[in-house]
Amino acid sequence: MVTVAGQAKTETRAGKRKHFFHIAWQNRYLYAMSLPFVAWVFVFSYLPLWGWTMAFQKFRPGRGFFEQEWVGFEHFKTLFQDDMFYLVMRNTLAMSFMGLVAGFAVPILFAVLLNEVRHMFFKRFVQTVSYLPHFVSWVVVAGIVTKMLSTDNGAINDLLLWLGVISEPIQFMAKGEWFWGIVTASDVWKETGWNAIIYLAAIAGISPELYEAAKVDGASRLRQMWHITLPGIRSTIIILLIMSIGHLISIGFEKQFLLGNNLVADYSNVLDLYALNYGLGMGRFSFGTAINIFNSVVSLMLLFAANGLFKKITKESIM
Repeated sequence: MVTVAGQAKTETRAGKRKHFFHIAWQNRYLYAMSLPFVAWVFVFSYLPLWGWTMAFQKFRPGRGFFEQEWVGFEHFKTLFQDDMFYLVMRNTLAMSFMGLVAGFAVPILFAVLLNEVRHMFFKRFVQTVSYLPHFVSWVVVAGIVTKMLSTDNGAINDLLLWLGVISEPIQFMAKGEWFWGIVTASDVWKETGWNAIIYLAAIAGISPELYEAAKVDGASRLRQMWHITLPGIRSTIIILLIMSIGHLISIGFEKQFLLGNNLVADYSNVLDLYALNYGLGMGRFSFGTAINIFNSVVSLMLLFAANGLFKKITKESIM
């Protein structure tokens, strides 16, 4: 009987293997089409991981790999003993949380409200105008924001003076405590329309019959949004939220670098900018690599933590 059972298991495995190769052969053209993208991910995402070895070396350009001096976790110890590291972590987390809340809630609200517009020309016009700033570089956006907040004929100061809210122009770009809000507001203005596209696509997939049934039951437009539209895009919201949490400390440096100045340096310096200045800027390549490893490891931990939490609470996840 044991022999028969073993033979059955062997036949089952052979059948599954045969079925796998049969499916793979049927989809051979799809797999062939995906090869360039797999190669791109490997070359630009996985192959550079070899450079992480620099974080454990006292790297000197021009020397071979085996000629480098290995120092273990010395650069990580230096990183965690640096007071500047904790300052940039504060700034990074503060702007990340503000960007996560505002940059996540506003596009959802915008998409839901835009979906309620019945005049198609006006709806398409607003949608087009809203996502155009996404294609404008941060260099241009930073110039626009700086000019609008300027004390010399800046639109914001002129408006506040005209309304009598202030008696003299405010130097917005010189106040560190306002810098986080300025960056967050600029990012929301630039990306709201673009981020709302995926929510509008998800809303379009909701059956119109649900709205018709709600109208028959006497539900108002607000009730329809709350009980039909938002639950209908719940999965999309959760997946994008998990991915956003995974990138919580990887916020880049363009916004902070272009909008910041010496007067707000204690509020504008973030982790990526810290790696750029103290790593590449000072020729401390190993130290800069250690910062980026810390960034990547924490991002990965946040992603798995958020995924596990939402999987347990909402039964939905990306893995």
